[in-house]
Amino acid sequence: MRNEGAAPGLRERKKQATRAALAEAAVRLAAEHGAENVTVEAISEAAGVSPRTFFNYFDSHDDAFVMIDRGIGERVRRAVREAPASVTALDAVREALATELADVVEEQREIWDLRAAVLQRSPHLLVRGMGAHMTEELELAEAIAERLGAPAFRTAEGERVSRRPGPCAHVPDTSALGLYPRLLAAVGTTAVRVAVEHWCAQGPEATFPDIFRRAFALLAAGLPEPPADG
Repeated sequence: MRNEGAAPGLRERKKQATRAALAEAAVRLAAEHGAENVTVEAISEAAGVSPRTFFNYFDSHDDAFVMIDRGIGERVRRAVREAPASVTALDAVREALATELADVVEEQREIWDLRAAVLQRSPHLLVRGMGAHMTEELELAEAIAERLGAPAFRTAEGERVSRRPGPCAHVPDTSALGLYPRLLAAVGTTAVRVAVEHWCAQGPEATFPDIFRRAFALLAAGLPEPPADG
């Protein structure tokens, strides 16, 4: 499922490996001791780097447990924007996500399971993770809207457009994006989550790429009901 021609360079691969090592160390330590008992120093030592290096990859202690890789999101959005015009937006999102996630998910199955357990025991981390995923989803919607020719959603300074008045004042006004980009971004990211959860529940013969493709095929077909005996 990977596009080998778009493989990152050596420096980028080293940065990705360091970030993954820190995230894995954080999750393993948290699974054993509880996230609240794990320090930045302990995570850094387990990953073989300095605490200063830790903060080159994560803004805070909690971010290491949430495991949101901003680099993946940036590459997915770039791939969506740069996909050929002949490719549908749904296919562009599918291929961008497939390229980034196929190998990562299968290689880190144990870590995904441990992370889920850590988040369940730490509600504040679960909330933080949900917020981070919502941000990623909105940024993916921006990329989809840009691909489809929607007007700019940010000011020249990079700030999001104004917020709505009244009871929705805490919610960014995303009307400039249109319904379709928001919906496709939400459905696409949800399909990834469901595919991961379904894959984790299957036996070792199941592969994530197959389940991922099936999930997006169902979306593309309009979610037809399965046969009565299926």
